[in-house]
Amino acid sequence: MRRPGGWWRVKSTPEKVETYTRWSFHFFGVIEILALGVTAYGRTGVGLATALCLLVTAHAAVCMLVSARALDWTRGRRPQPVRQMWALVVVSAVVSTTAVVIAERGPSGEVETAAGSVYGGVLCYAAGVITLGVRGWRRRVAVVGAFAVGAGLLTFPLEMPLLASVVLAGLVMVTGGFLAATSIFSLWLLNAVYALDDAKETRVRLAVAEERLRFGRDLHDVMGRNLAVIALKSELAVQLSRRGRPEAVEQMIEVQRIAQESQREVRDVVRGYREAALEVELAGARGVLSAAGIVSEVTGETAGLPAEVQSALGWVVREATTNVLRHGDAKKVAVTVRMSEGRVVLTVENDGVAETTGDGLPGSPGGPGRSAGTGGTGGSGLSGLRERLSAVDGTLEAGPVGRGVFRLTAEVPLPAAAAGAALGVAS
Repeated sequence: MRRPGGWWRVKSTPEKVETYTRWSFHFFGVIEILALGVTAYGRTGVGLATALCLLVTAHAAVCMLVSARALDWTRGRRPQPVRQMWALVVVSAVVSTTAVVIAERGPSGEVETAAGSVYGGVLCYAAGVITLGVRGWRRRVAVVGAFAVGAGLLTFPLEMPLLASVVLAGLVMVTGGFLAATSIFSLWLLNAVYALDDAKETRVRLAVAEERLRFGRDLHDVMGRNLAVIALKSELAVQLSRRGRPEAVEQMIEVQRIAQESQREVRDVVRGYREAALEVELAGARGVLSAAGIVSEVTGETAGLPAEVQSALGWVVREATTNVLRHGDAKKVAVTVRMSEGRVVLTVENDGVAETTGDGLPGSPGGPGRSAGTGGTGGSGLSGLRERLSAVDGTLEAGPVGRGVFRLTAEVPLPAAAAGAALGVAS
């Protein structure tokens, strides 16, 4: 069962910022209803106040729709909401005109103040929202300016003085411009967060590509020279064989020896690529997590540990770190290596767990066992790590240990000699 707030924890950082931005725009509509519609009840009669409140509510609903569609358009998910923006212009004109009629023909007194607030407020809100659906500062300034000019022109039926009309137009220009600037800055911030997230993923892909290139260079260095020698000696053996020279056999024996040597060297290269040194993996994890903006704490000594133990634990660090970057939203990761009663214990703990499944392991949209913490580890997951640790008689435990905290613990027994050496280094 999903814990309360789990829907928020499973979101990535850009998705959280987008959700916050989207609901901020909706909250502007709520503020419009409260500031312009609800306050009308204290200024005029119930009938007129209800009419004004309904008009403002309809206008706020259209503003919410336009802001949501404009946000989707900005993220490339929908076409530009041209029809919705024109609908907002029409609704704004209708509400403003109705407010003017109420102020002109309704009872004198507070009703004029209430209608005037609705008149200016809806134009300011509409100007700020429509700028979300256009690009370029000139077009945005033109939108705000058009609403300001319209606000001034609609005051003529009220026979307001020219100076008052200019002041009202300037007020719409300033207030609408402020709302537009706030909305545009929110969009810019959202796009910047998505761009940073894309840059982080690109950095991870480049690191993988660089490792593949290194592996390819190593194979080329090993095989290039040996294959060239094999080709030359094979050609020489062919020529000697055609001439009936006994040296052809010796050349083919040499070709066989070089081929076997090449086979051994390729195995060494692949073995070195697949093995993970604990100290190297700890340093790499610290660097990758820091580059991703995650605070990392690495403590403990790795000197004196057998190579097979370091390889197994190094894989635990590598897989756990990879999973934190891919599936979690952790802010802090702690990695601890300690010796305890002839055993080496590796602990990886982070605060980016999303939710828990029925088996007690973290879960994510990828399914049970794939975690927003260090529980799931790509394709192999916990089972793959347990297989590696079982080769050195090690064990693995993983599960949540607190609210939003996930801990992965690997224990590997040490031979008596290795345990003594490791404790000596630690002391």
